[in-house]
Amino acid sequence: MLEQNQPAPDFSAPNQDDARVGLADFKGRKNVILYFYPKDDTPGCTIEANQFTALASDFARHDTVVIGVSRDSCASHRAFVDKYGLKVDLLADTDGRLCEAYGVWQEKEKNGHKAMGIVRSTFLIDKEGLLREVHYGVSADGHAQAMLQATARL
Repeated sequence: MLEQNQPAPDFSAPNQDDARVGLADFKGRKNVILYFYPKDDTPGCTIEANQFTALASDFARHDTVVIGVSRDSCASHRAFVDKYGLKVDLLADTDGRLCEAYGVWQEKEKNGHKAMGIVRSTFLIDKEGLLREVHYGVSADGHAQAMLQATARL
């Protein structure tokens, strides 16, 4: 698992518009909130995406972009963005490389059944590409506000 103050793993993946978005796009210019969530249009993931969207202008005032990541397709992301009017980019990590690089693809247990899946996690990457905040196993509700407070401290 990743730790604070180490370089963030580089990434580049297609978003909901099938346009590539990568960490290098923001280096030296913007902080990045990179949050991983299990599945588009599910209850917890919808709460989290809506709360990040509600705070999008506040994040922008702190020179911070918010990017969500799941293993869903670009088309699934587009439908999710359209349904809720989301104002964050959603990256399609369909091959799971980004999830592996950030250590969020882990064994989870639900109702006694073990399976691999995305552990809801968030990373605050500063303008120089360093991990300033690393949070594995977060709760969806209220997490966007906590991350906004973290960006304000940068």
